Amino acid sequence: MMMHECALLTPEQMYEADRLTIEAGTSGPVLMDNAGLAVTDEISKRWPQPGKAVLLCGPGNNGGDGFVIARELQARGWTCHVYLLGERSNLKGDAAQAAARWPGETKSLDQLDLSGVDVGVDALFGAGLNKALEGAVAEAVARVAQSGVPVVAVDMPSGVDGATGRALGPAVEATLTVTFFRKKPGHLLMPGREHCGETVAVQIGIEADVLNAISPAGAENGPALWAAELPALTHNVHKYHRGHTLSVSGPLLSTGASRLAAHGALRVGSGLVSLAGTQEALAVHAAHVTAIMLKPAASPQELEGLLSDKRWSAVVIGPALGLGEAAKALVASSLKTGPATVLDADGLTNFASDPAELFELIASRPDRSVVLTPHTGEFARLFGADAPQTGSKVEAALSAASKSSAITILKGPDTVIASPDGRYAINANAPPTLATAGSGDVLAGMTAGLLAQRMPAFEAACAAVWMHGAAAAKFGPGLTADDLPDLIPEVLHDLGASR
Repeated sequence: MMMHECALLTPEQMYEADRLTIEAGTSGPVLMDNAGLAVTDEISKRWPQPGKAVLLCGPGNNGGDGFVIARELQARGWTCHVYLLGERSNLKGDAAQAAARWPGETKSLDQLDLSGVDVGVDALFGAGLNKALEGAVAEAVARVAQSGVPVVAVDMPSGVDGATGRALGPAVEATLTVTFFRKKPGHLLMPGREHCGETVAVQIGIEADVLNAISPAGAENGPALWAAELPALTHNVHKYHRGHTLSVSGPLLSTGASRLAAHGALRVGSGLVSLAGTQEALAVHAAHVTAIMLKPAASPQELEGLLSDKRWSAVVIGPALGLGEAAKALVASSLKTGPATVLDADGLTNFASDPAELFELIASRPDRSVVLTPHTGEFARLFGADAPQTGSKVEAALSAASKSSAITILKGPDTVIASPDGRYAINANAPPTLATAGSGDVLAGMTAGLLAQRMPAFEAACAAVWMHGAAAAKFGPGLTADDLPDLIPEVLHDLGASR
């Protein structure tokens, strides 16, 4: 079960959390007051000196939150101006009650005046908006952006879909986004994450127990999700307990990628790591590695024979493997022989013309412990119409995991890890320096190295992705893929693992 503290809620699930809380005895107006007070507290932390604020309020409960914020800010010495989309008389329910308790004037949104403003509050629409901003709202959002006034978004920047992170048209560019109870996928998925600025989830009186009824499938990737499964060393552990990972090499002039994967597996804790390939490729590897062993396997038959030894724990295949029937047969051999398998790069592209062949190979495995690690281009080649450019990245990854029977790591600045059982995690710690050749090869090796240590496949994939980002963040500008493996021990130390 997903750890409650890192759970992600879709907008619909958040509505259900509100409903269950109200049903249990906490009234809607109390939740709205709590939400407005929490946003006000976050504003006060960042702007402790009262100034002038404009609050852009929508016609629903997000706008009601805005009226509460205006009241609370004014009580703390701020000068507040409220601009409402629509007529105040049209407000209903909790929002109408909140507006009735605002003692100040309410102006129309088309009267927006930004002169001398210190902070703007976007309380127009929340995470559930599913259409583009237009008319007076779009114009107001554009004017705020042009003014350079810092904006605090309530729940979600208006114009961003809380489920997908997509900007549906014009959208608020916030400095700070304050959401309630739990984050939504749109806070982490691009470009929503950029529109949010800093995102803070605050508590407003919704108990974590409601998650038992909602059963969210998604989580923000981080140690809370997988630390309990992270392999730990004890005094009676020896190298064979920590698993043996095999990285399958490409040909003579394409050996570097598999070597990066091997180093990633070794540094993340695999007890033994070997490289397999032709004699010519192994001669190149021999000039570069010491702790990593070399195993001849020039053909699919030789690789299958090598992997038939049940002492192998995991195999990573695909980085710079090459294209063609021979390379495709190497992948098939890896999948047929049983160790946990990570498929990357050419290991995926070789099946672009017949993805079903790959999916059948995976589905025929007794344990199904296979992880696919495509970037968006490889994903599009393998899954075609499911490519995420036109829809939800989460839905695309989940569909791919279901079709392939494999854990799918759909890479990017907002990497999504999806399981065939419907679980998913969104990663948000990857710095842009990871956009460098070979970084994905290291990630594939790290994933295999954790699988080799018998970490469950979904948790291993999530842990590898997060540690990969954390390692890159420790280096900063100038990072190359060669730097990444040597940064992993510091990440493991930070996690409290005894490495």
